Amino acid sequence: MSATRRLLPSLLMAALCVGVVASQAPAPVAPVAARPPTQALPSRLSDAEFWRLSSSLSEPNGYFLSENLVSNEHTFQRVIPTLKQTMRPGGVYLGVAPDQNFTYILAVQPAMAFIVDIRRGNLLQHLMFKAIIEVSADRADFLSRLFSKKRPPGVGPQSTVTELFEAFDRVATTESLYTQNLKAVRDTLLTKHGFPLSAEDLEQLESIYFAFFWEGPGLRYTPSRGGFNGGSSGFGAAGAMPGRNGIFVIGGGNFPSYEELQMQTDLEGQSRTYLASEETFRTLKTFEEKNLLVPVVGNFAGSKALRAVGDYIRNHGSTVAAYYVSNVEQYLFQDGVFTDFARNVATLPVDDRSVFIRSVSERFGYQGPNNWVDGRNTALDPIRPFVRDFLAGKIRTYVDVNARSR
Repeated sequence: MSATRRLLPSLLMAALCVGVVASQAPAPVAPVAARPPTQALPSRLSDAEFWRLSSSLSEPNGYFLSENLVSNEHTFQRVIPTLKQTMRPGGVYLGVAPDQNFTYILAVQPAMAFIVDIRRGNLLQHLMFKAIIEVSADRADFLSRLFSKKRPPGVGPQSTVTELFEAFDRVATTESLYTQNLKAVRDTLLTKHGFPLSAEDLEQLESIYFAFFWEGPGLRYTPSRGGFNGGSSGFGAAGAMPGRNGIFVIGGGNFPSYEELQMQTDLEGQSRTYLASEETFRTLKTFEEKNLLVPVVGNFAGSKALRAVGDYIRNHGSTVAAYYVSNVEQYLFQDGVFTDFARNVATLPVDDRSVFIRSVSERFGYQGPNNWVDGRNTALDPIRPFVRDFLAGKIRTYVDVNARSR
């Protein structure tokens, strides 16, 4: 197939590299006045309420040098046994970036989830996943639709993740399926749900979906000087393909592919991803069908989105259960806006069980268990002590953030 069959505005980017931009500094932290909840968290959102909530909480689209379709965090499942042991069902999950959040949501068992990311592309990718998950009967159907490959024979409810991908790796990608599946995604979002996506939204969503079609299960992060939000074009040693905004690097690097991420396990060798079993996939499917995962465009250090999400949670009598931040704090420090982020966090409703989920680095002071990969690991940090120590002036560098994580 010609590489110019579809024009691809942007390919790959890392869950470790979620961009931030400086924005107007939030107001100083003030005590949050207690208000009685107007109602409990909803058990289901209507399509209109889902869209209203996502839109009203969002900030304008922000800038980062690359998009983020696939995580590059080898160790993301390692904290899940601890999360499952310590989390109580209910509460609200906060996260950033693409589908690794699904696995964390299944572990935390929240009543509701918000994914806050500076890129509108991430919101559109979550809508793409939402549509594909909703129309898929099971895991094999999901993978067939995600990669536009015919469902291979011999896969079923008892298939392991490895067996699923080994079967799909032997199946060719089909352009006719891509066209058919893209239509199903659009119809689900526009007709079934009635979401008023713009022509620009639909164009970007198609570009995101095309990346999964073009690269297949081998889709992985590779840094690029080109990016959907602008920037200079560049070439990468691993190969490149043309797109509307320049040349975008694909392949290469020591980053895990989508397939490899799904076949990762915790330290005991147990698969914990949303494709680990039909039960986990069905749970996620139900969560999406109830419109309980709400994507939001927001800068972690911005003046609106994160605080507005916190207000919604507080006004519904709930708290943040877990907040997956990847290593966004690294870029917040680099951009000089970490203090704004920490002040935003200080306004969130939390309790003694609320935790950050972080991607941490030995290079930047991580001192936890040394079962890392390439010097990185995934760790937890209770949010309430983090806020207390920040307000006491004890968190001043990114090393401080890594060193406190376990």
